[in-house]
Amino acid sequence: MHLDWNALGQVTAVSIGVTVAVVAVFTLGVLCLARSAEARDHNSTSSTTSSPEPSGTARSLSGQVQATLCFLACAAVVVYGIYLIVPQFH
Repeated sequence: MHLDWNALGQVTAVSIGVTVAVVAVFTLGVLCLARSAEARDHNSTSSTTSSPEPSGTARSLSGQVQATLCFLACAAVVVYGIYLIVPQFH
């Protein structure tokens, strides 16, 4: 039996890299969602002020959009991985 150790090392490195990237993007999505909820709560409890920062509603919507994009990116990686594994999809 012959093992191609170079190919095994490449597969291992790519797998670890993609796993770390997906976890980081998912974490970023959770962070955006938490900040969105925080901005929404802050907007509902505070009175309007004339600060140069975006309003709580705009920050809330922006955070939700960013979180959605992060979660969609994670889902796309998972679907692509399933596509690569299941031979009937090729």
